[in-house]
Amino acid sequence: MANLKEVRIRIKSVSSTQQITKAMKLVSATKLRKAQGAIVQMRPYANKLKSIMQNLSDSIDSPELAVYFNERDVKNVLMIVVTSDRGLCGAFNANVCKLGKLTIQEQYSSCYENGNITVLPIGKKGFEFFNKDKNLKLDTSYRELFQNLTSENVFEAGDKIMEMYREGKYDKVVIVYNQFKNAATQILTNEQLLPVTKPTETGVVTTKNEYIFEPSKTDLLSDLIPRSLKTQLYKACIDSFASEHGARMVAMEKATENAGELLKTLRLQYNQARQAAITTELSEIVGGAAAMGN
Repeated sequence: MANLKEVRIRIKSVSSTQQITKAMKLVSATKLRKAQGAIVQMRPYANKLKSIMQNLSDSIDSPELAVYFNERDVKNVLMIVVTSDRGLCGAFNANVCKLGKLTIQEQYSSCYENGNITVLPIGKKGFEFFNKDKNLKLDTSYRELFQNLTSENVFEAGDKIMEMYREGKYDKVVIVYNQFKNAATQILTNEQLLPVTKPTETGVVTTKNEYIFEPSKTDLLSDLIPRSLKTQLYKACIDSFASEHGARMVAMEKATENAGELLKTLRLQYNQARQAAITTELSEIVGGAAAMGN
């Protein structure tokens, strides 16, 4: 009978877990629908801005603007790692952190050995991962950005990053995140934010366009270039946000299915144990009756 009680407790526990995972799946599905709409609307705008900026890379004659395009000797690197604040989304966070670690080891090993790599985590999970590495510097200014993800807050972060780059604190800024494709697929992405890459460096053949500027080119680009860079950062955050809920929705769906399979097994065990207990009791009753009759 003790075995029956244990199985009954496990069935109750698994049933409660299944209800929780089912509810979390529905919540993530609702948030995913909203986030997916945002990224679908945002992506064409951000990509067009990036294309215009890359086309103008060879025609920048102002020293204040050329700083965004000129390559430097890479001595200090800022890596922006976009993860989530919560878990229960499969390998979503682990994959981003592993890509960031691999990028550091393969592309910036000399900077890493000298302790000249700074990681700016957006999301608590990235902070928890990279905080263990004592050879990395951490900038935790925007660790909790996803608690209030708005364009104003992301643009504020972008202004700070560009200011540090202009001052020469960093020679290269890269961003690692999950790009949203669909609910079940996220594309691990490693992009160079600064300096701005030229079209030929991206592997895409593009046509150079001639633009007519009104007012002056310097005035327009002084606003266009920072806005484009901040938009790229905002797009990465929205991409990651949508990818997070897609990954969590799939993970909770699998967890719900696994809980259902486990419940079937536990109920079968419970019925077998109950039947064995009934058989034992009947055997004892029949045996006792036979003894009294004799």
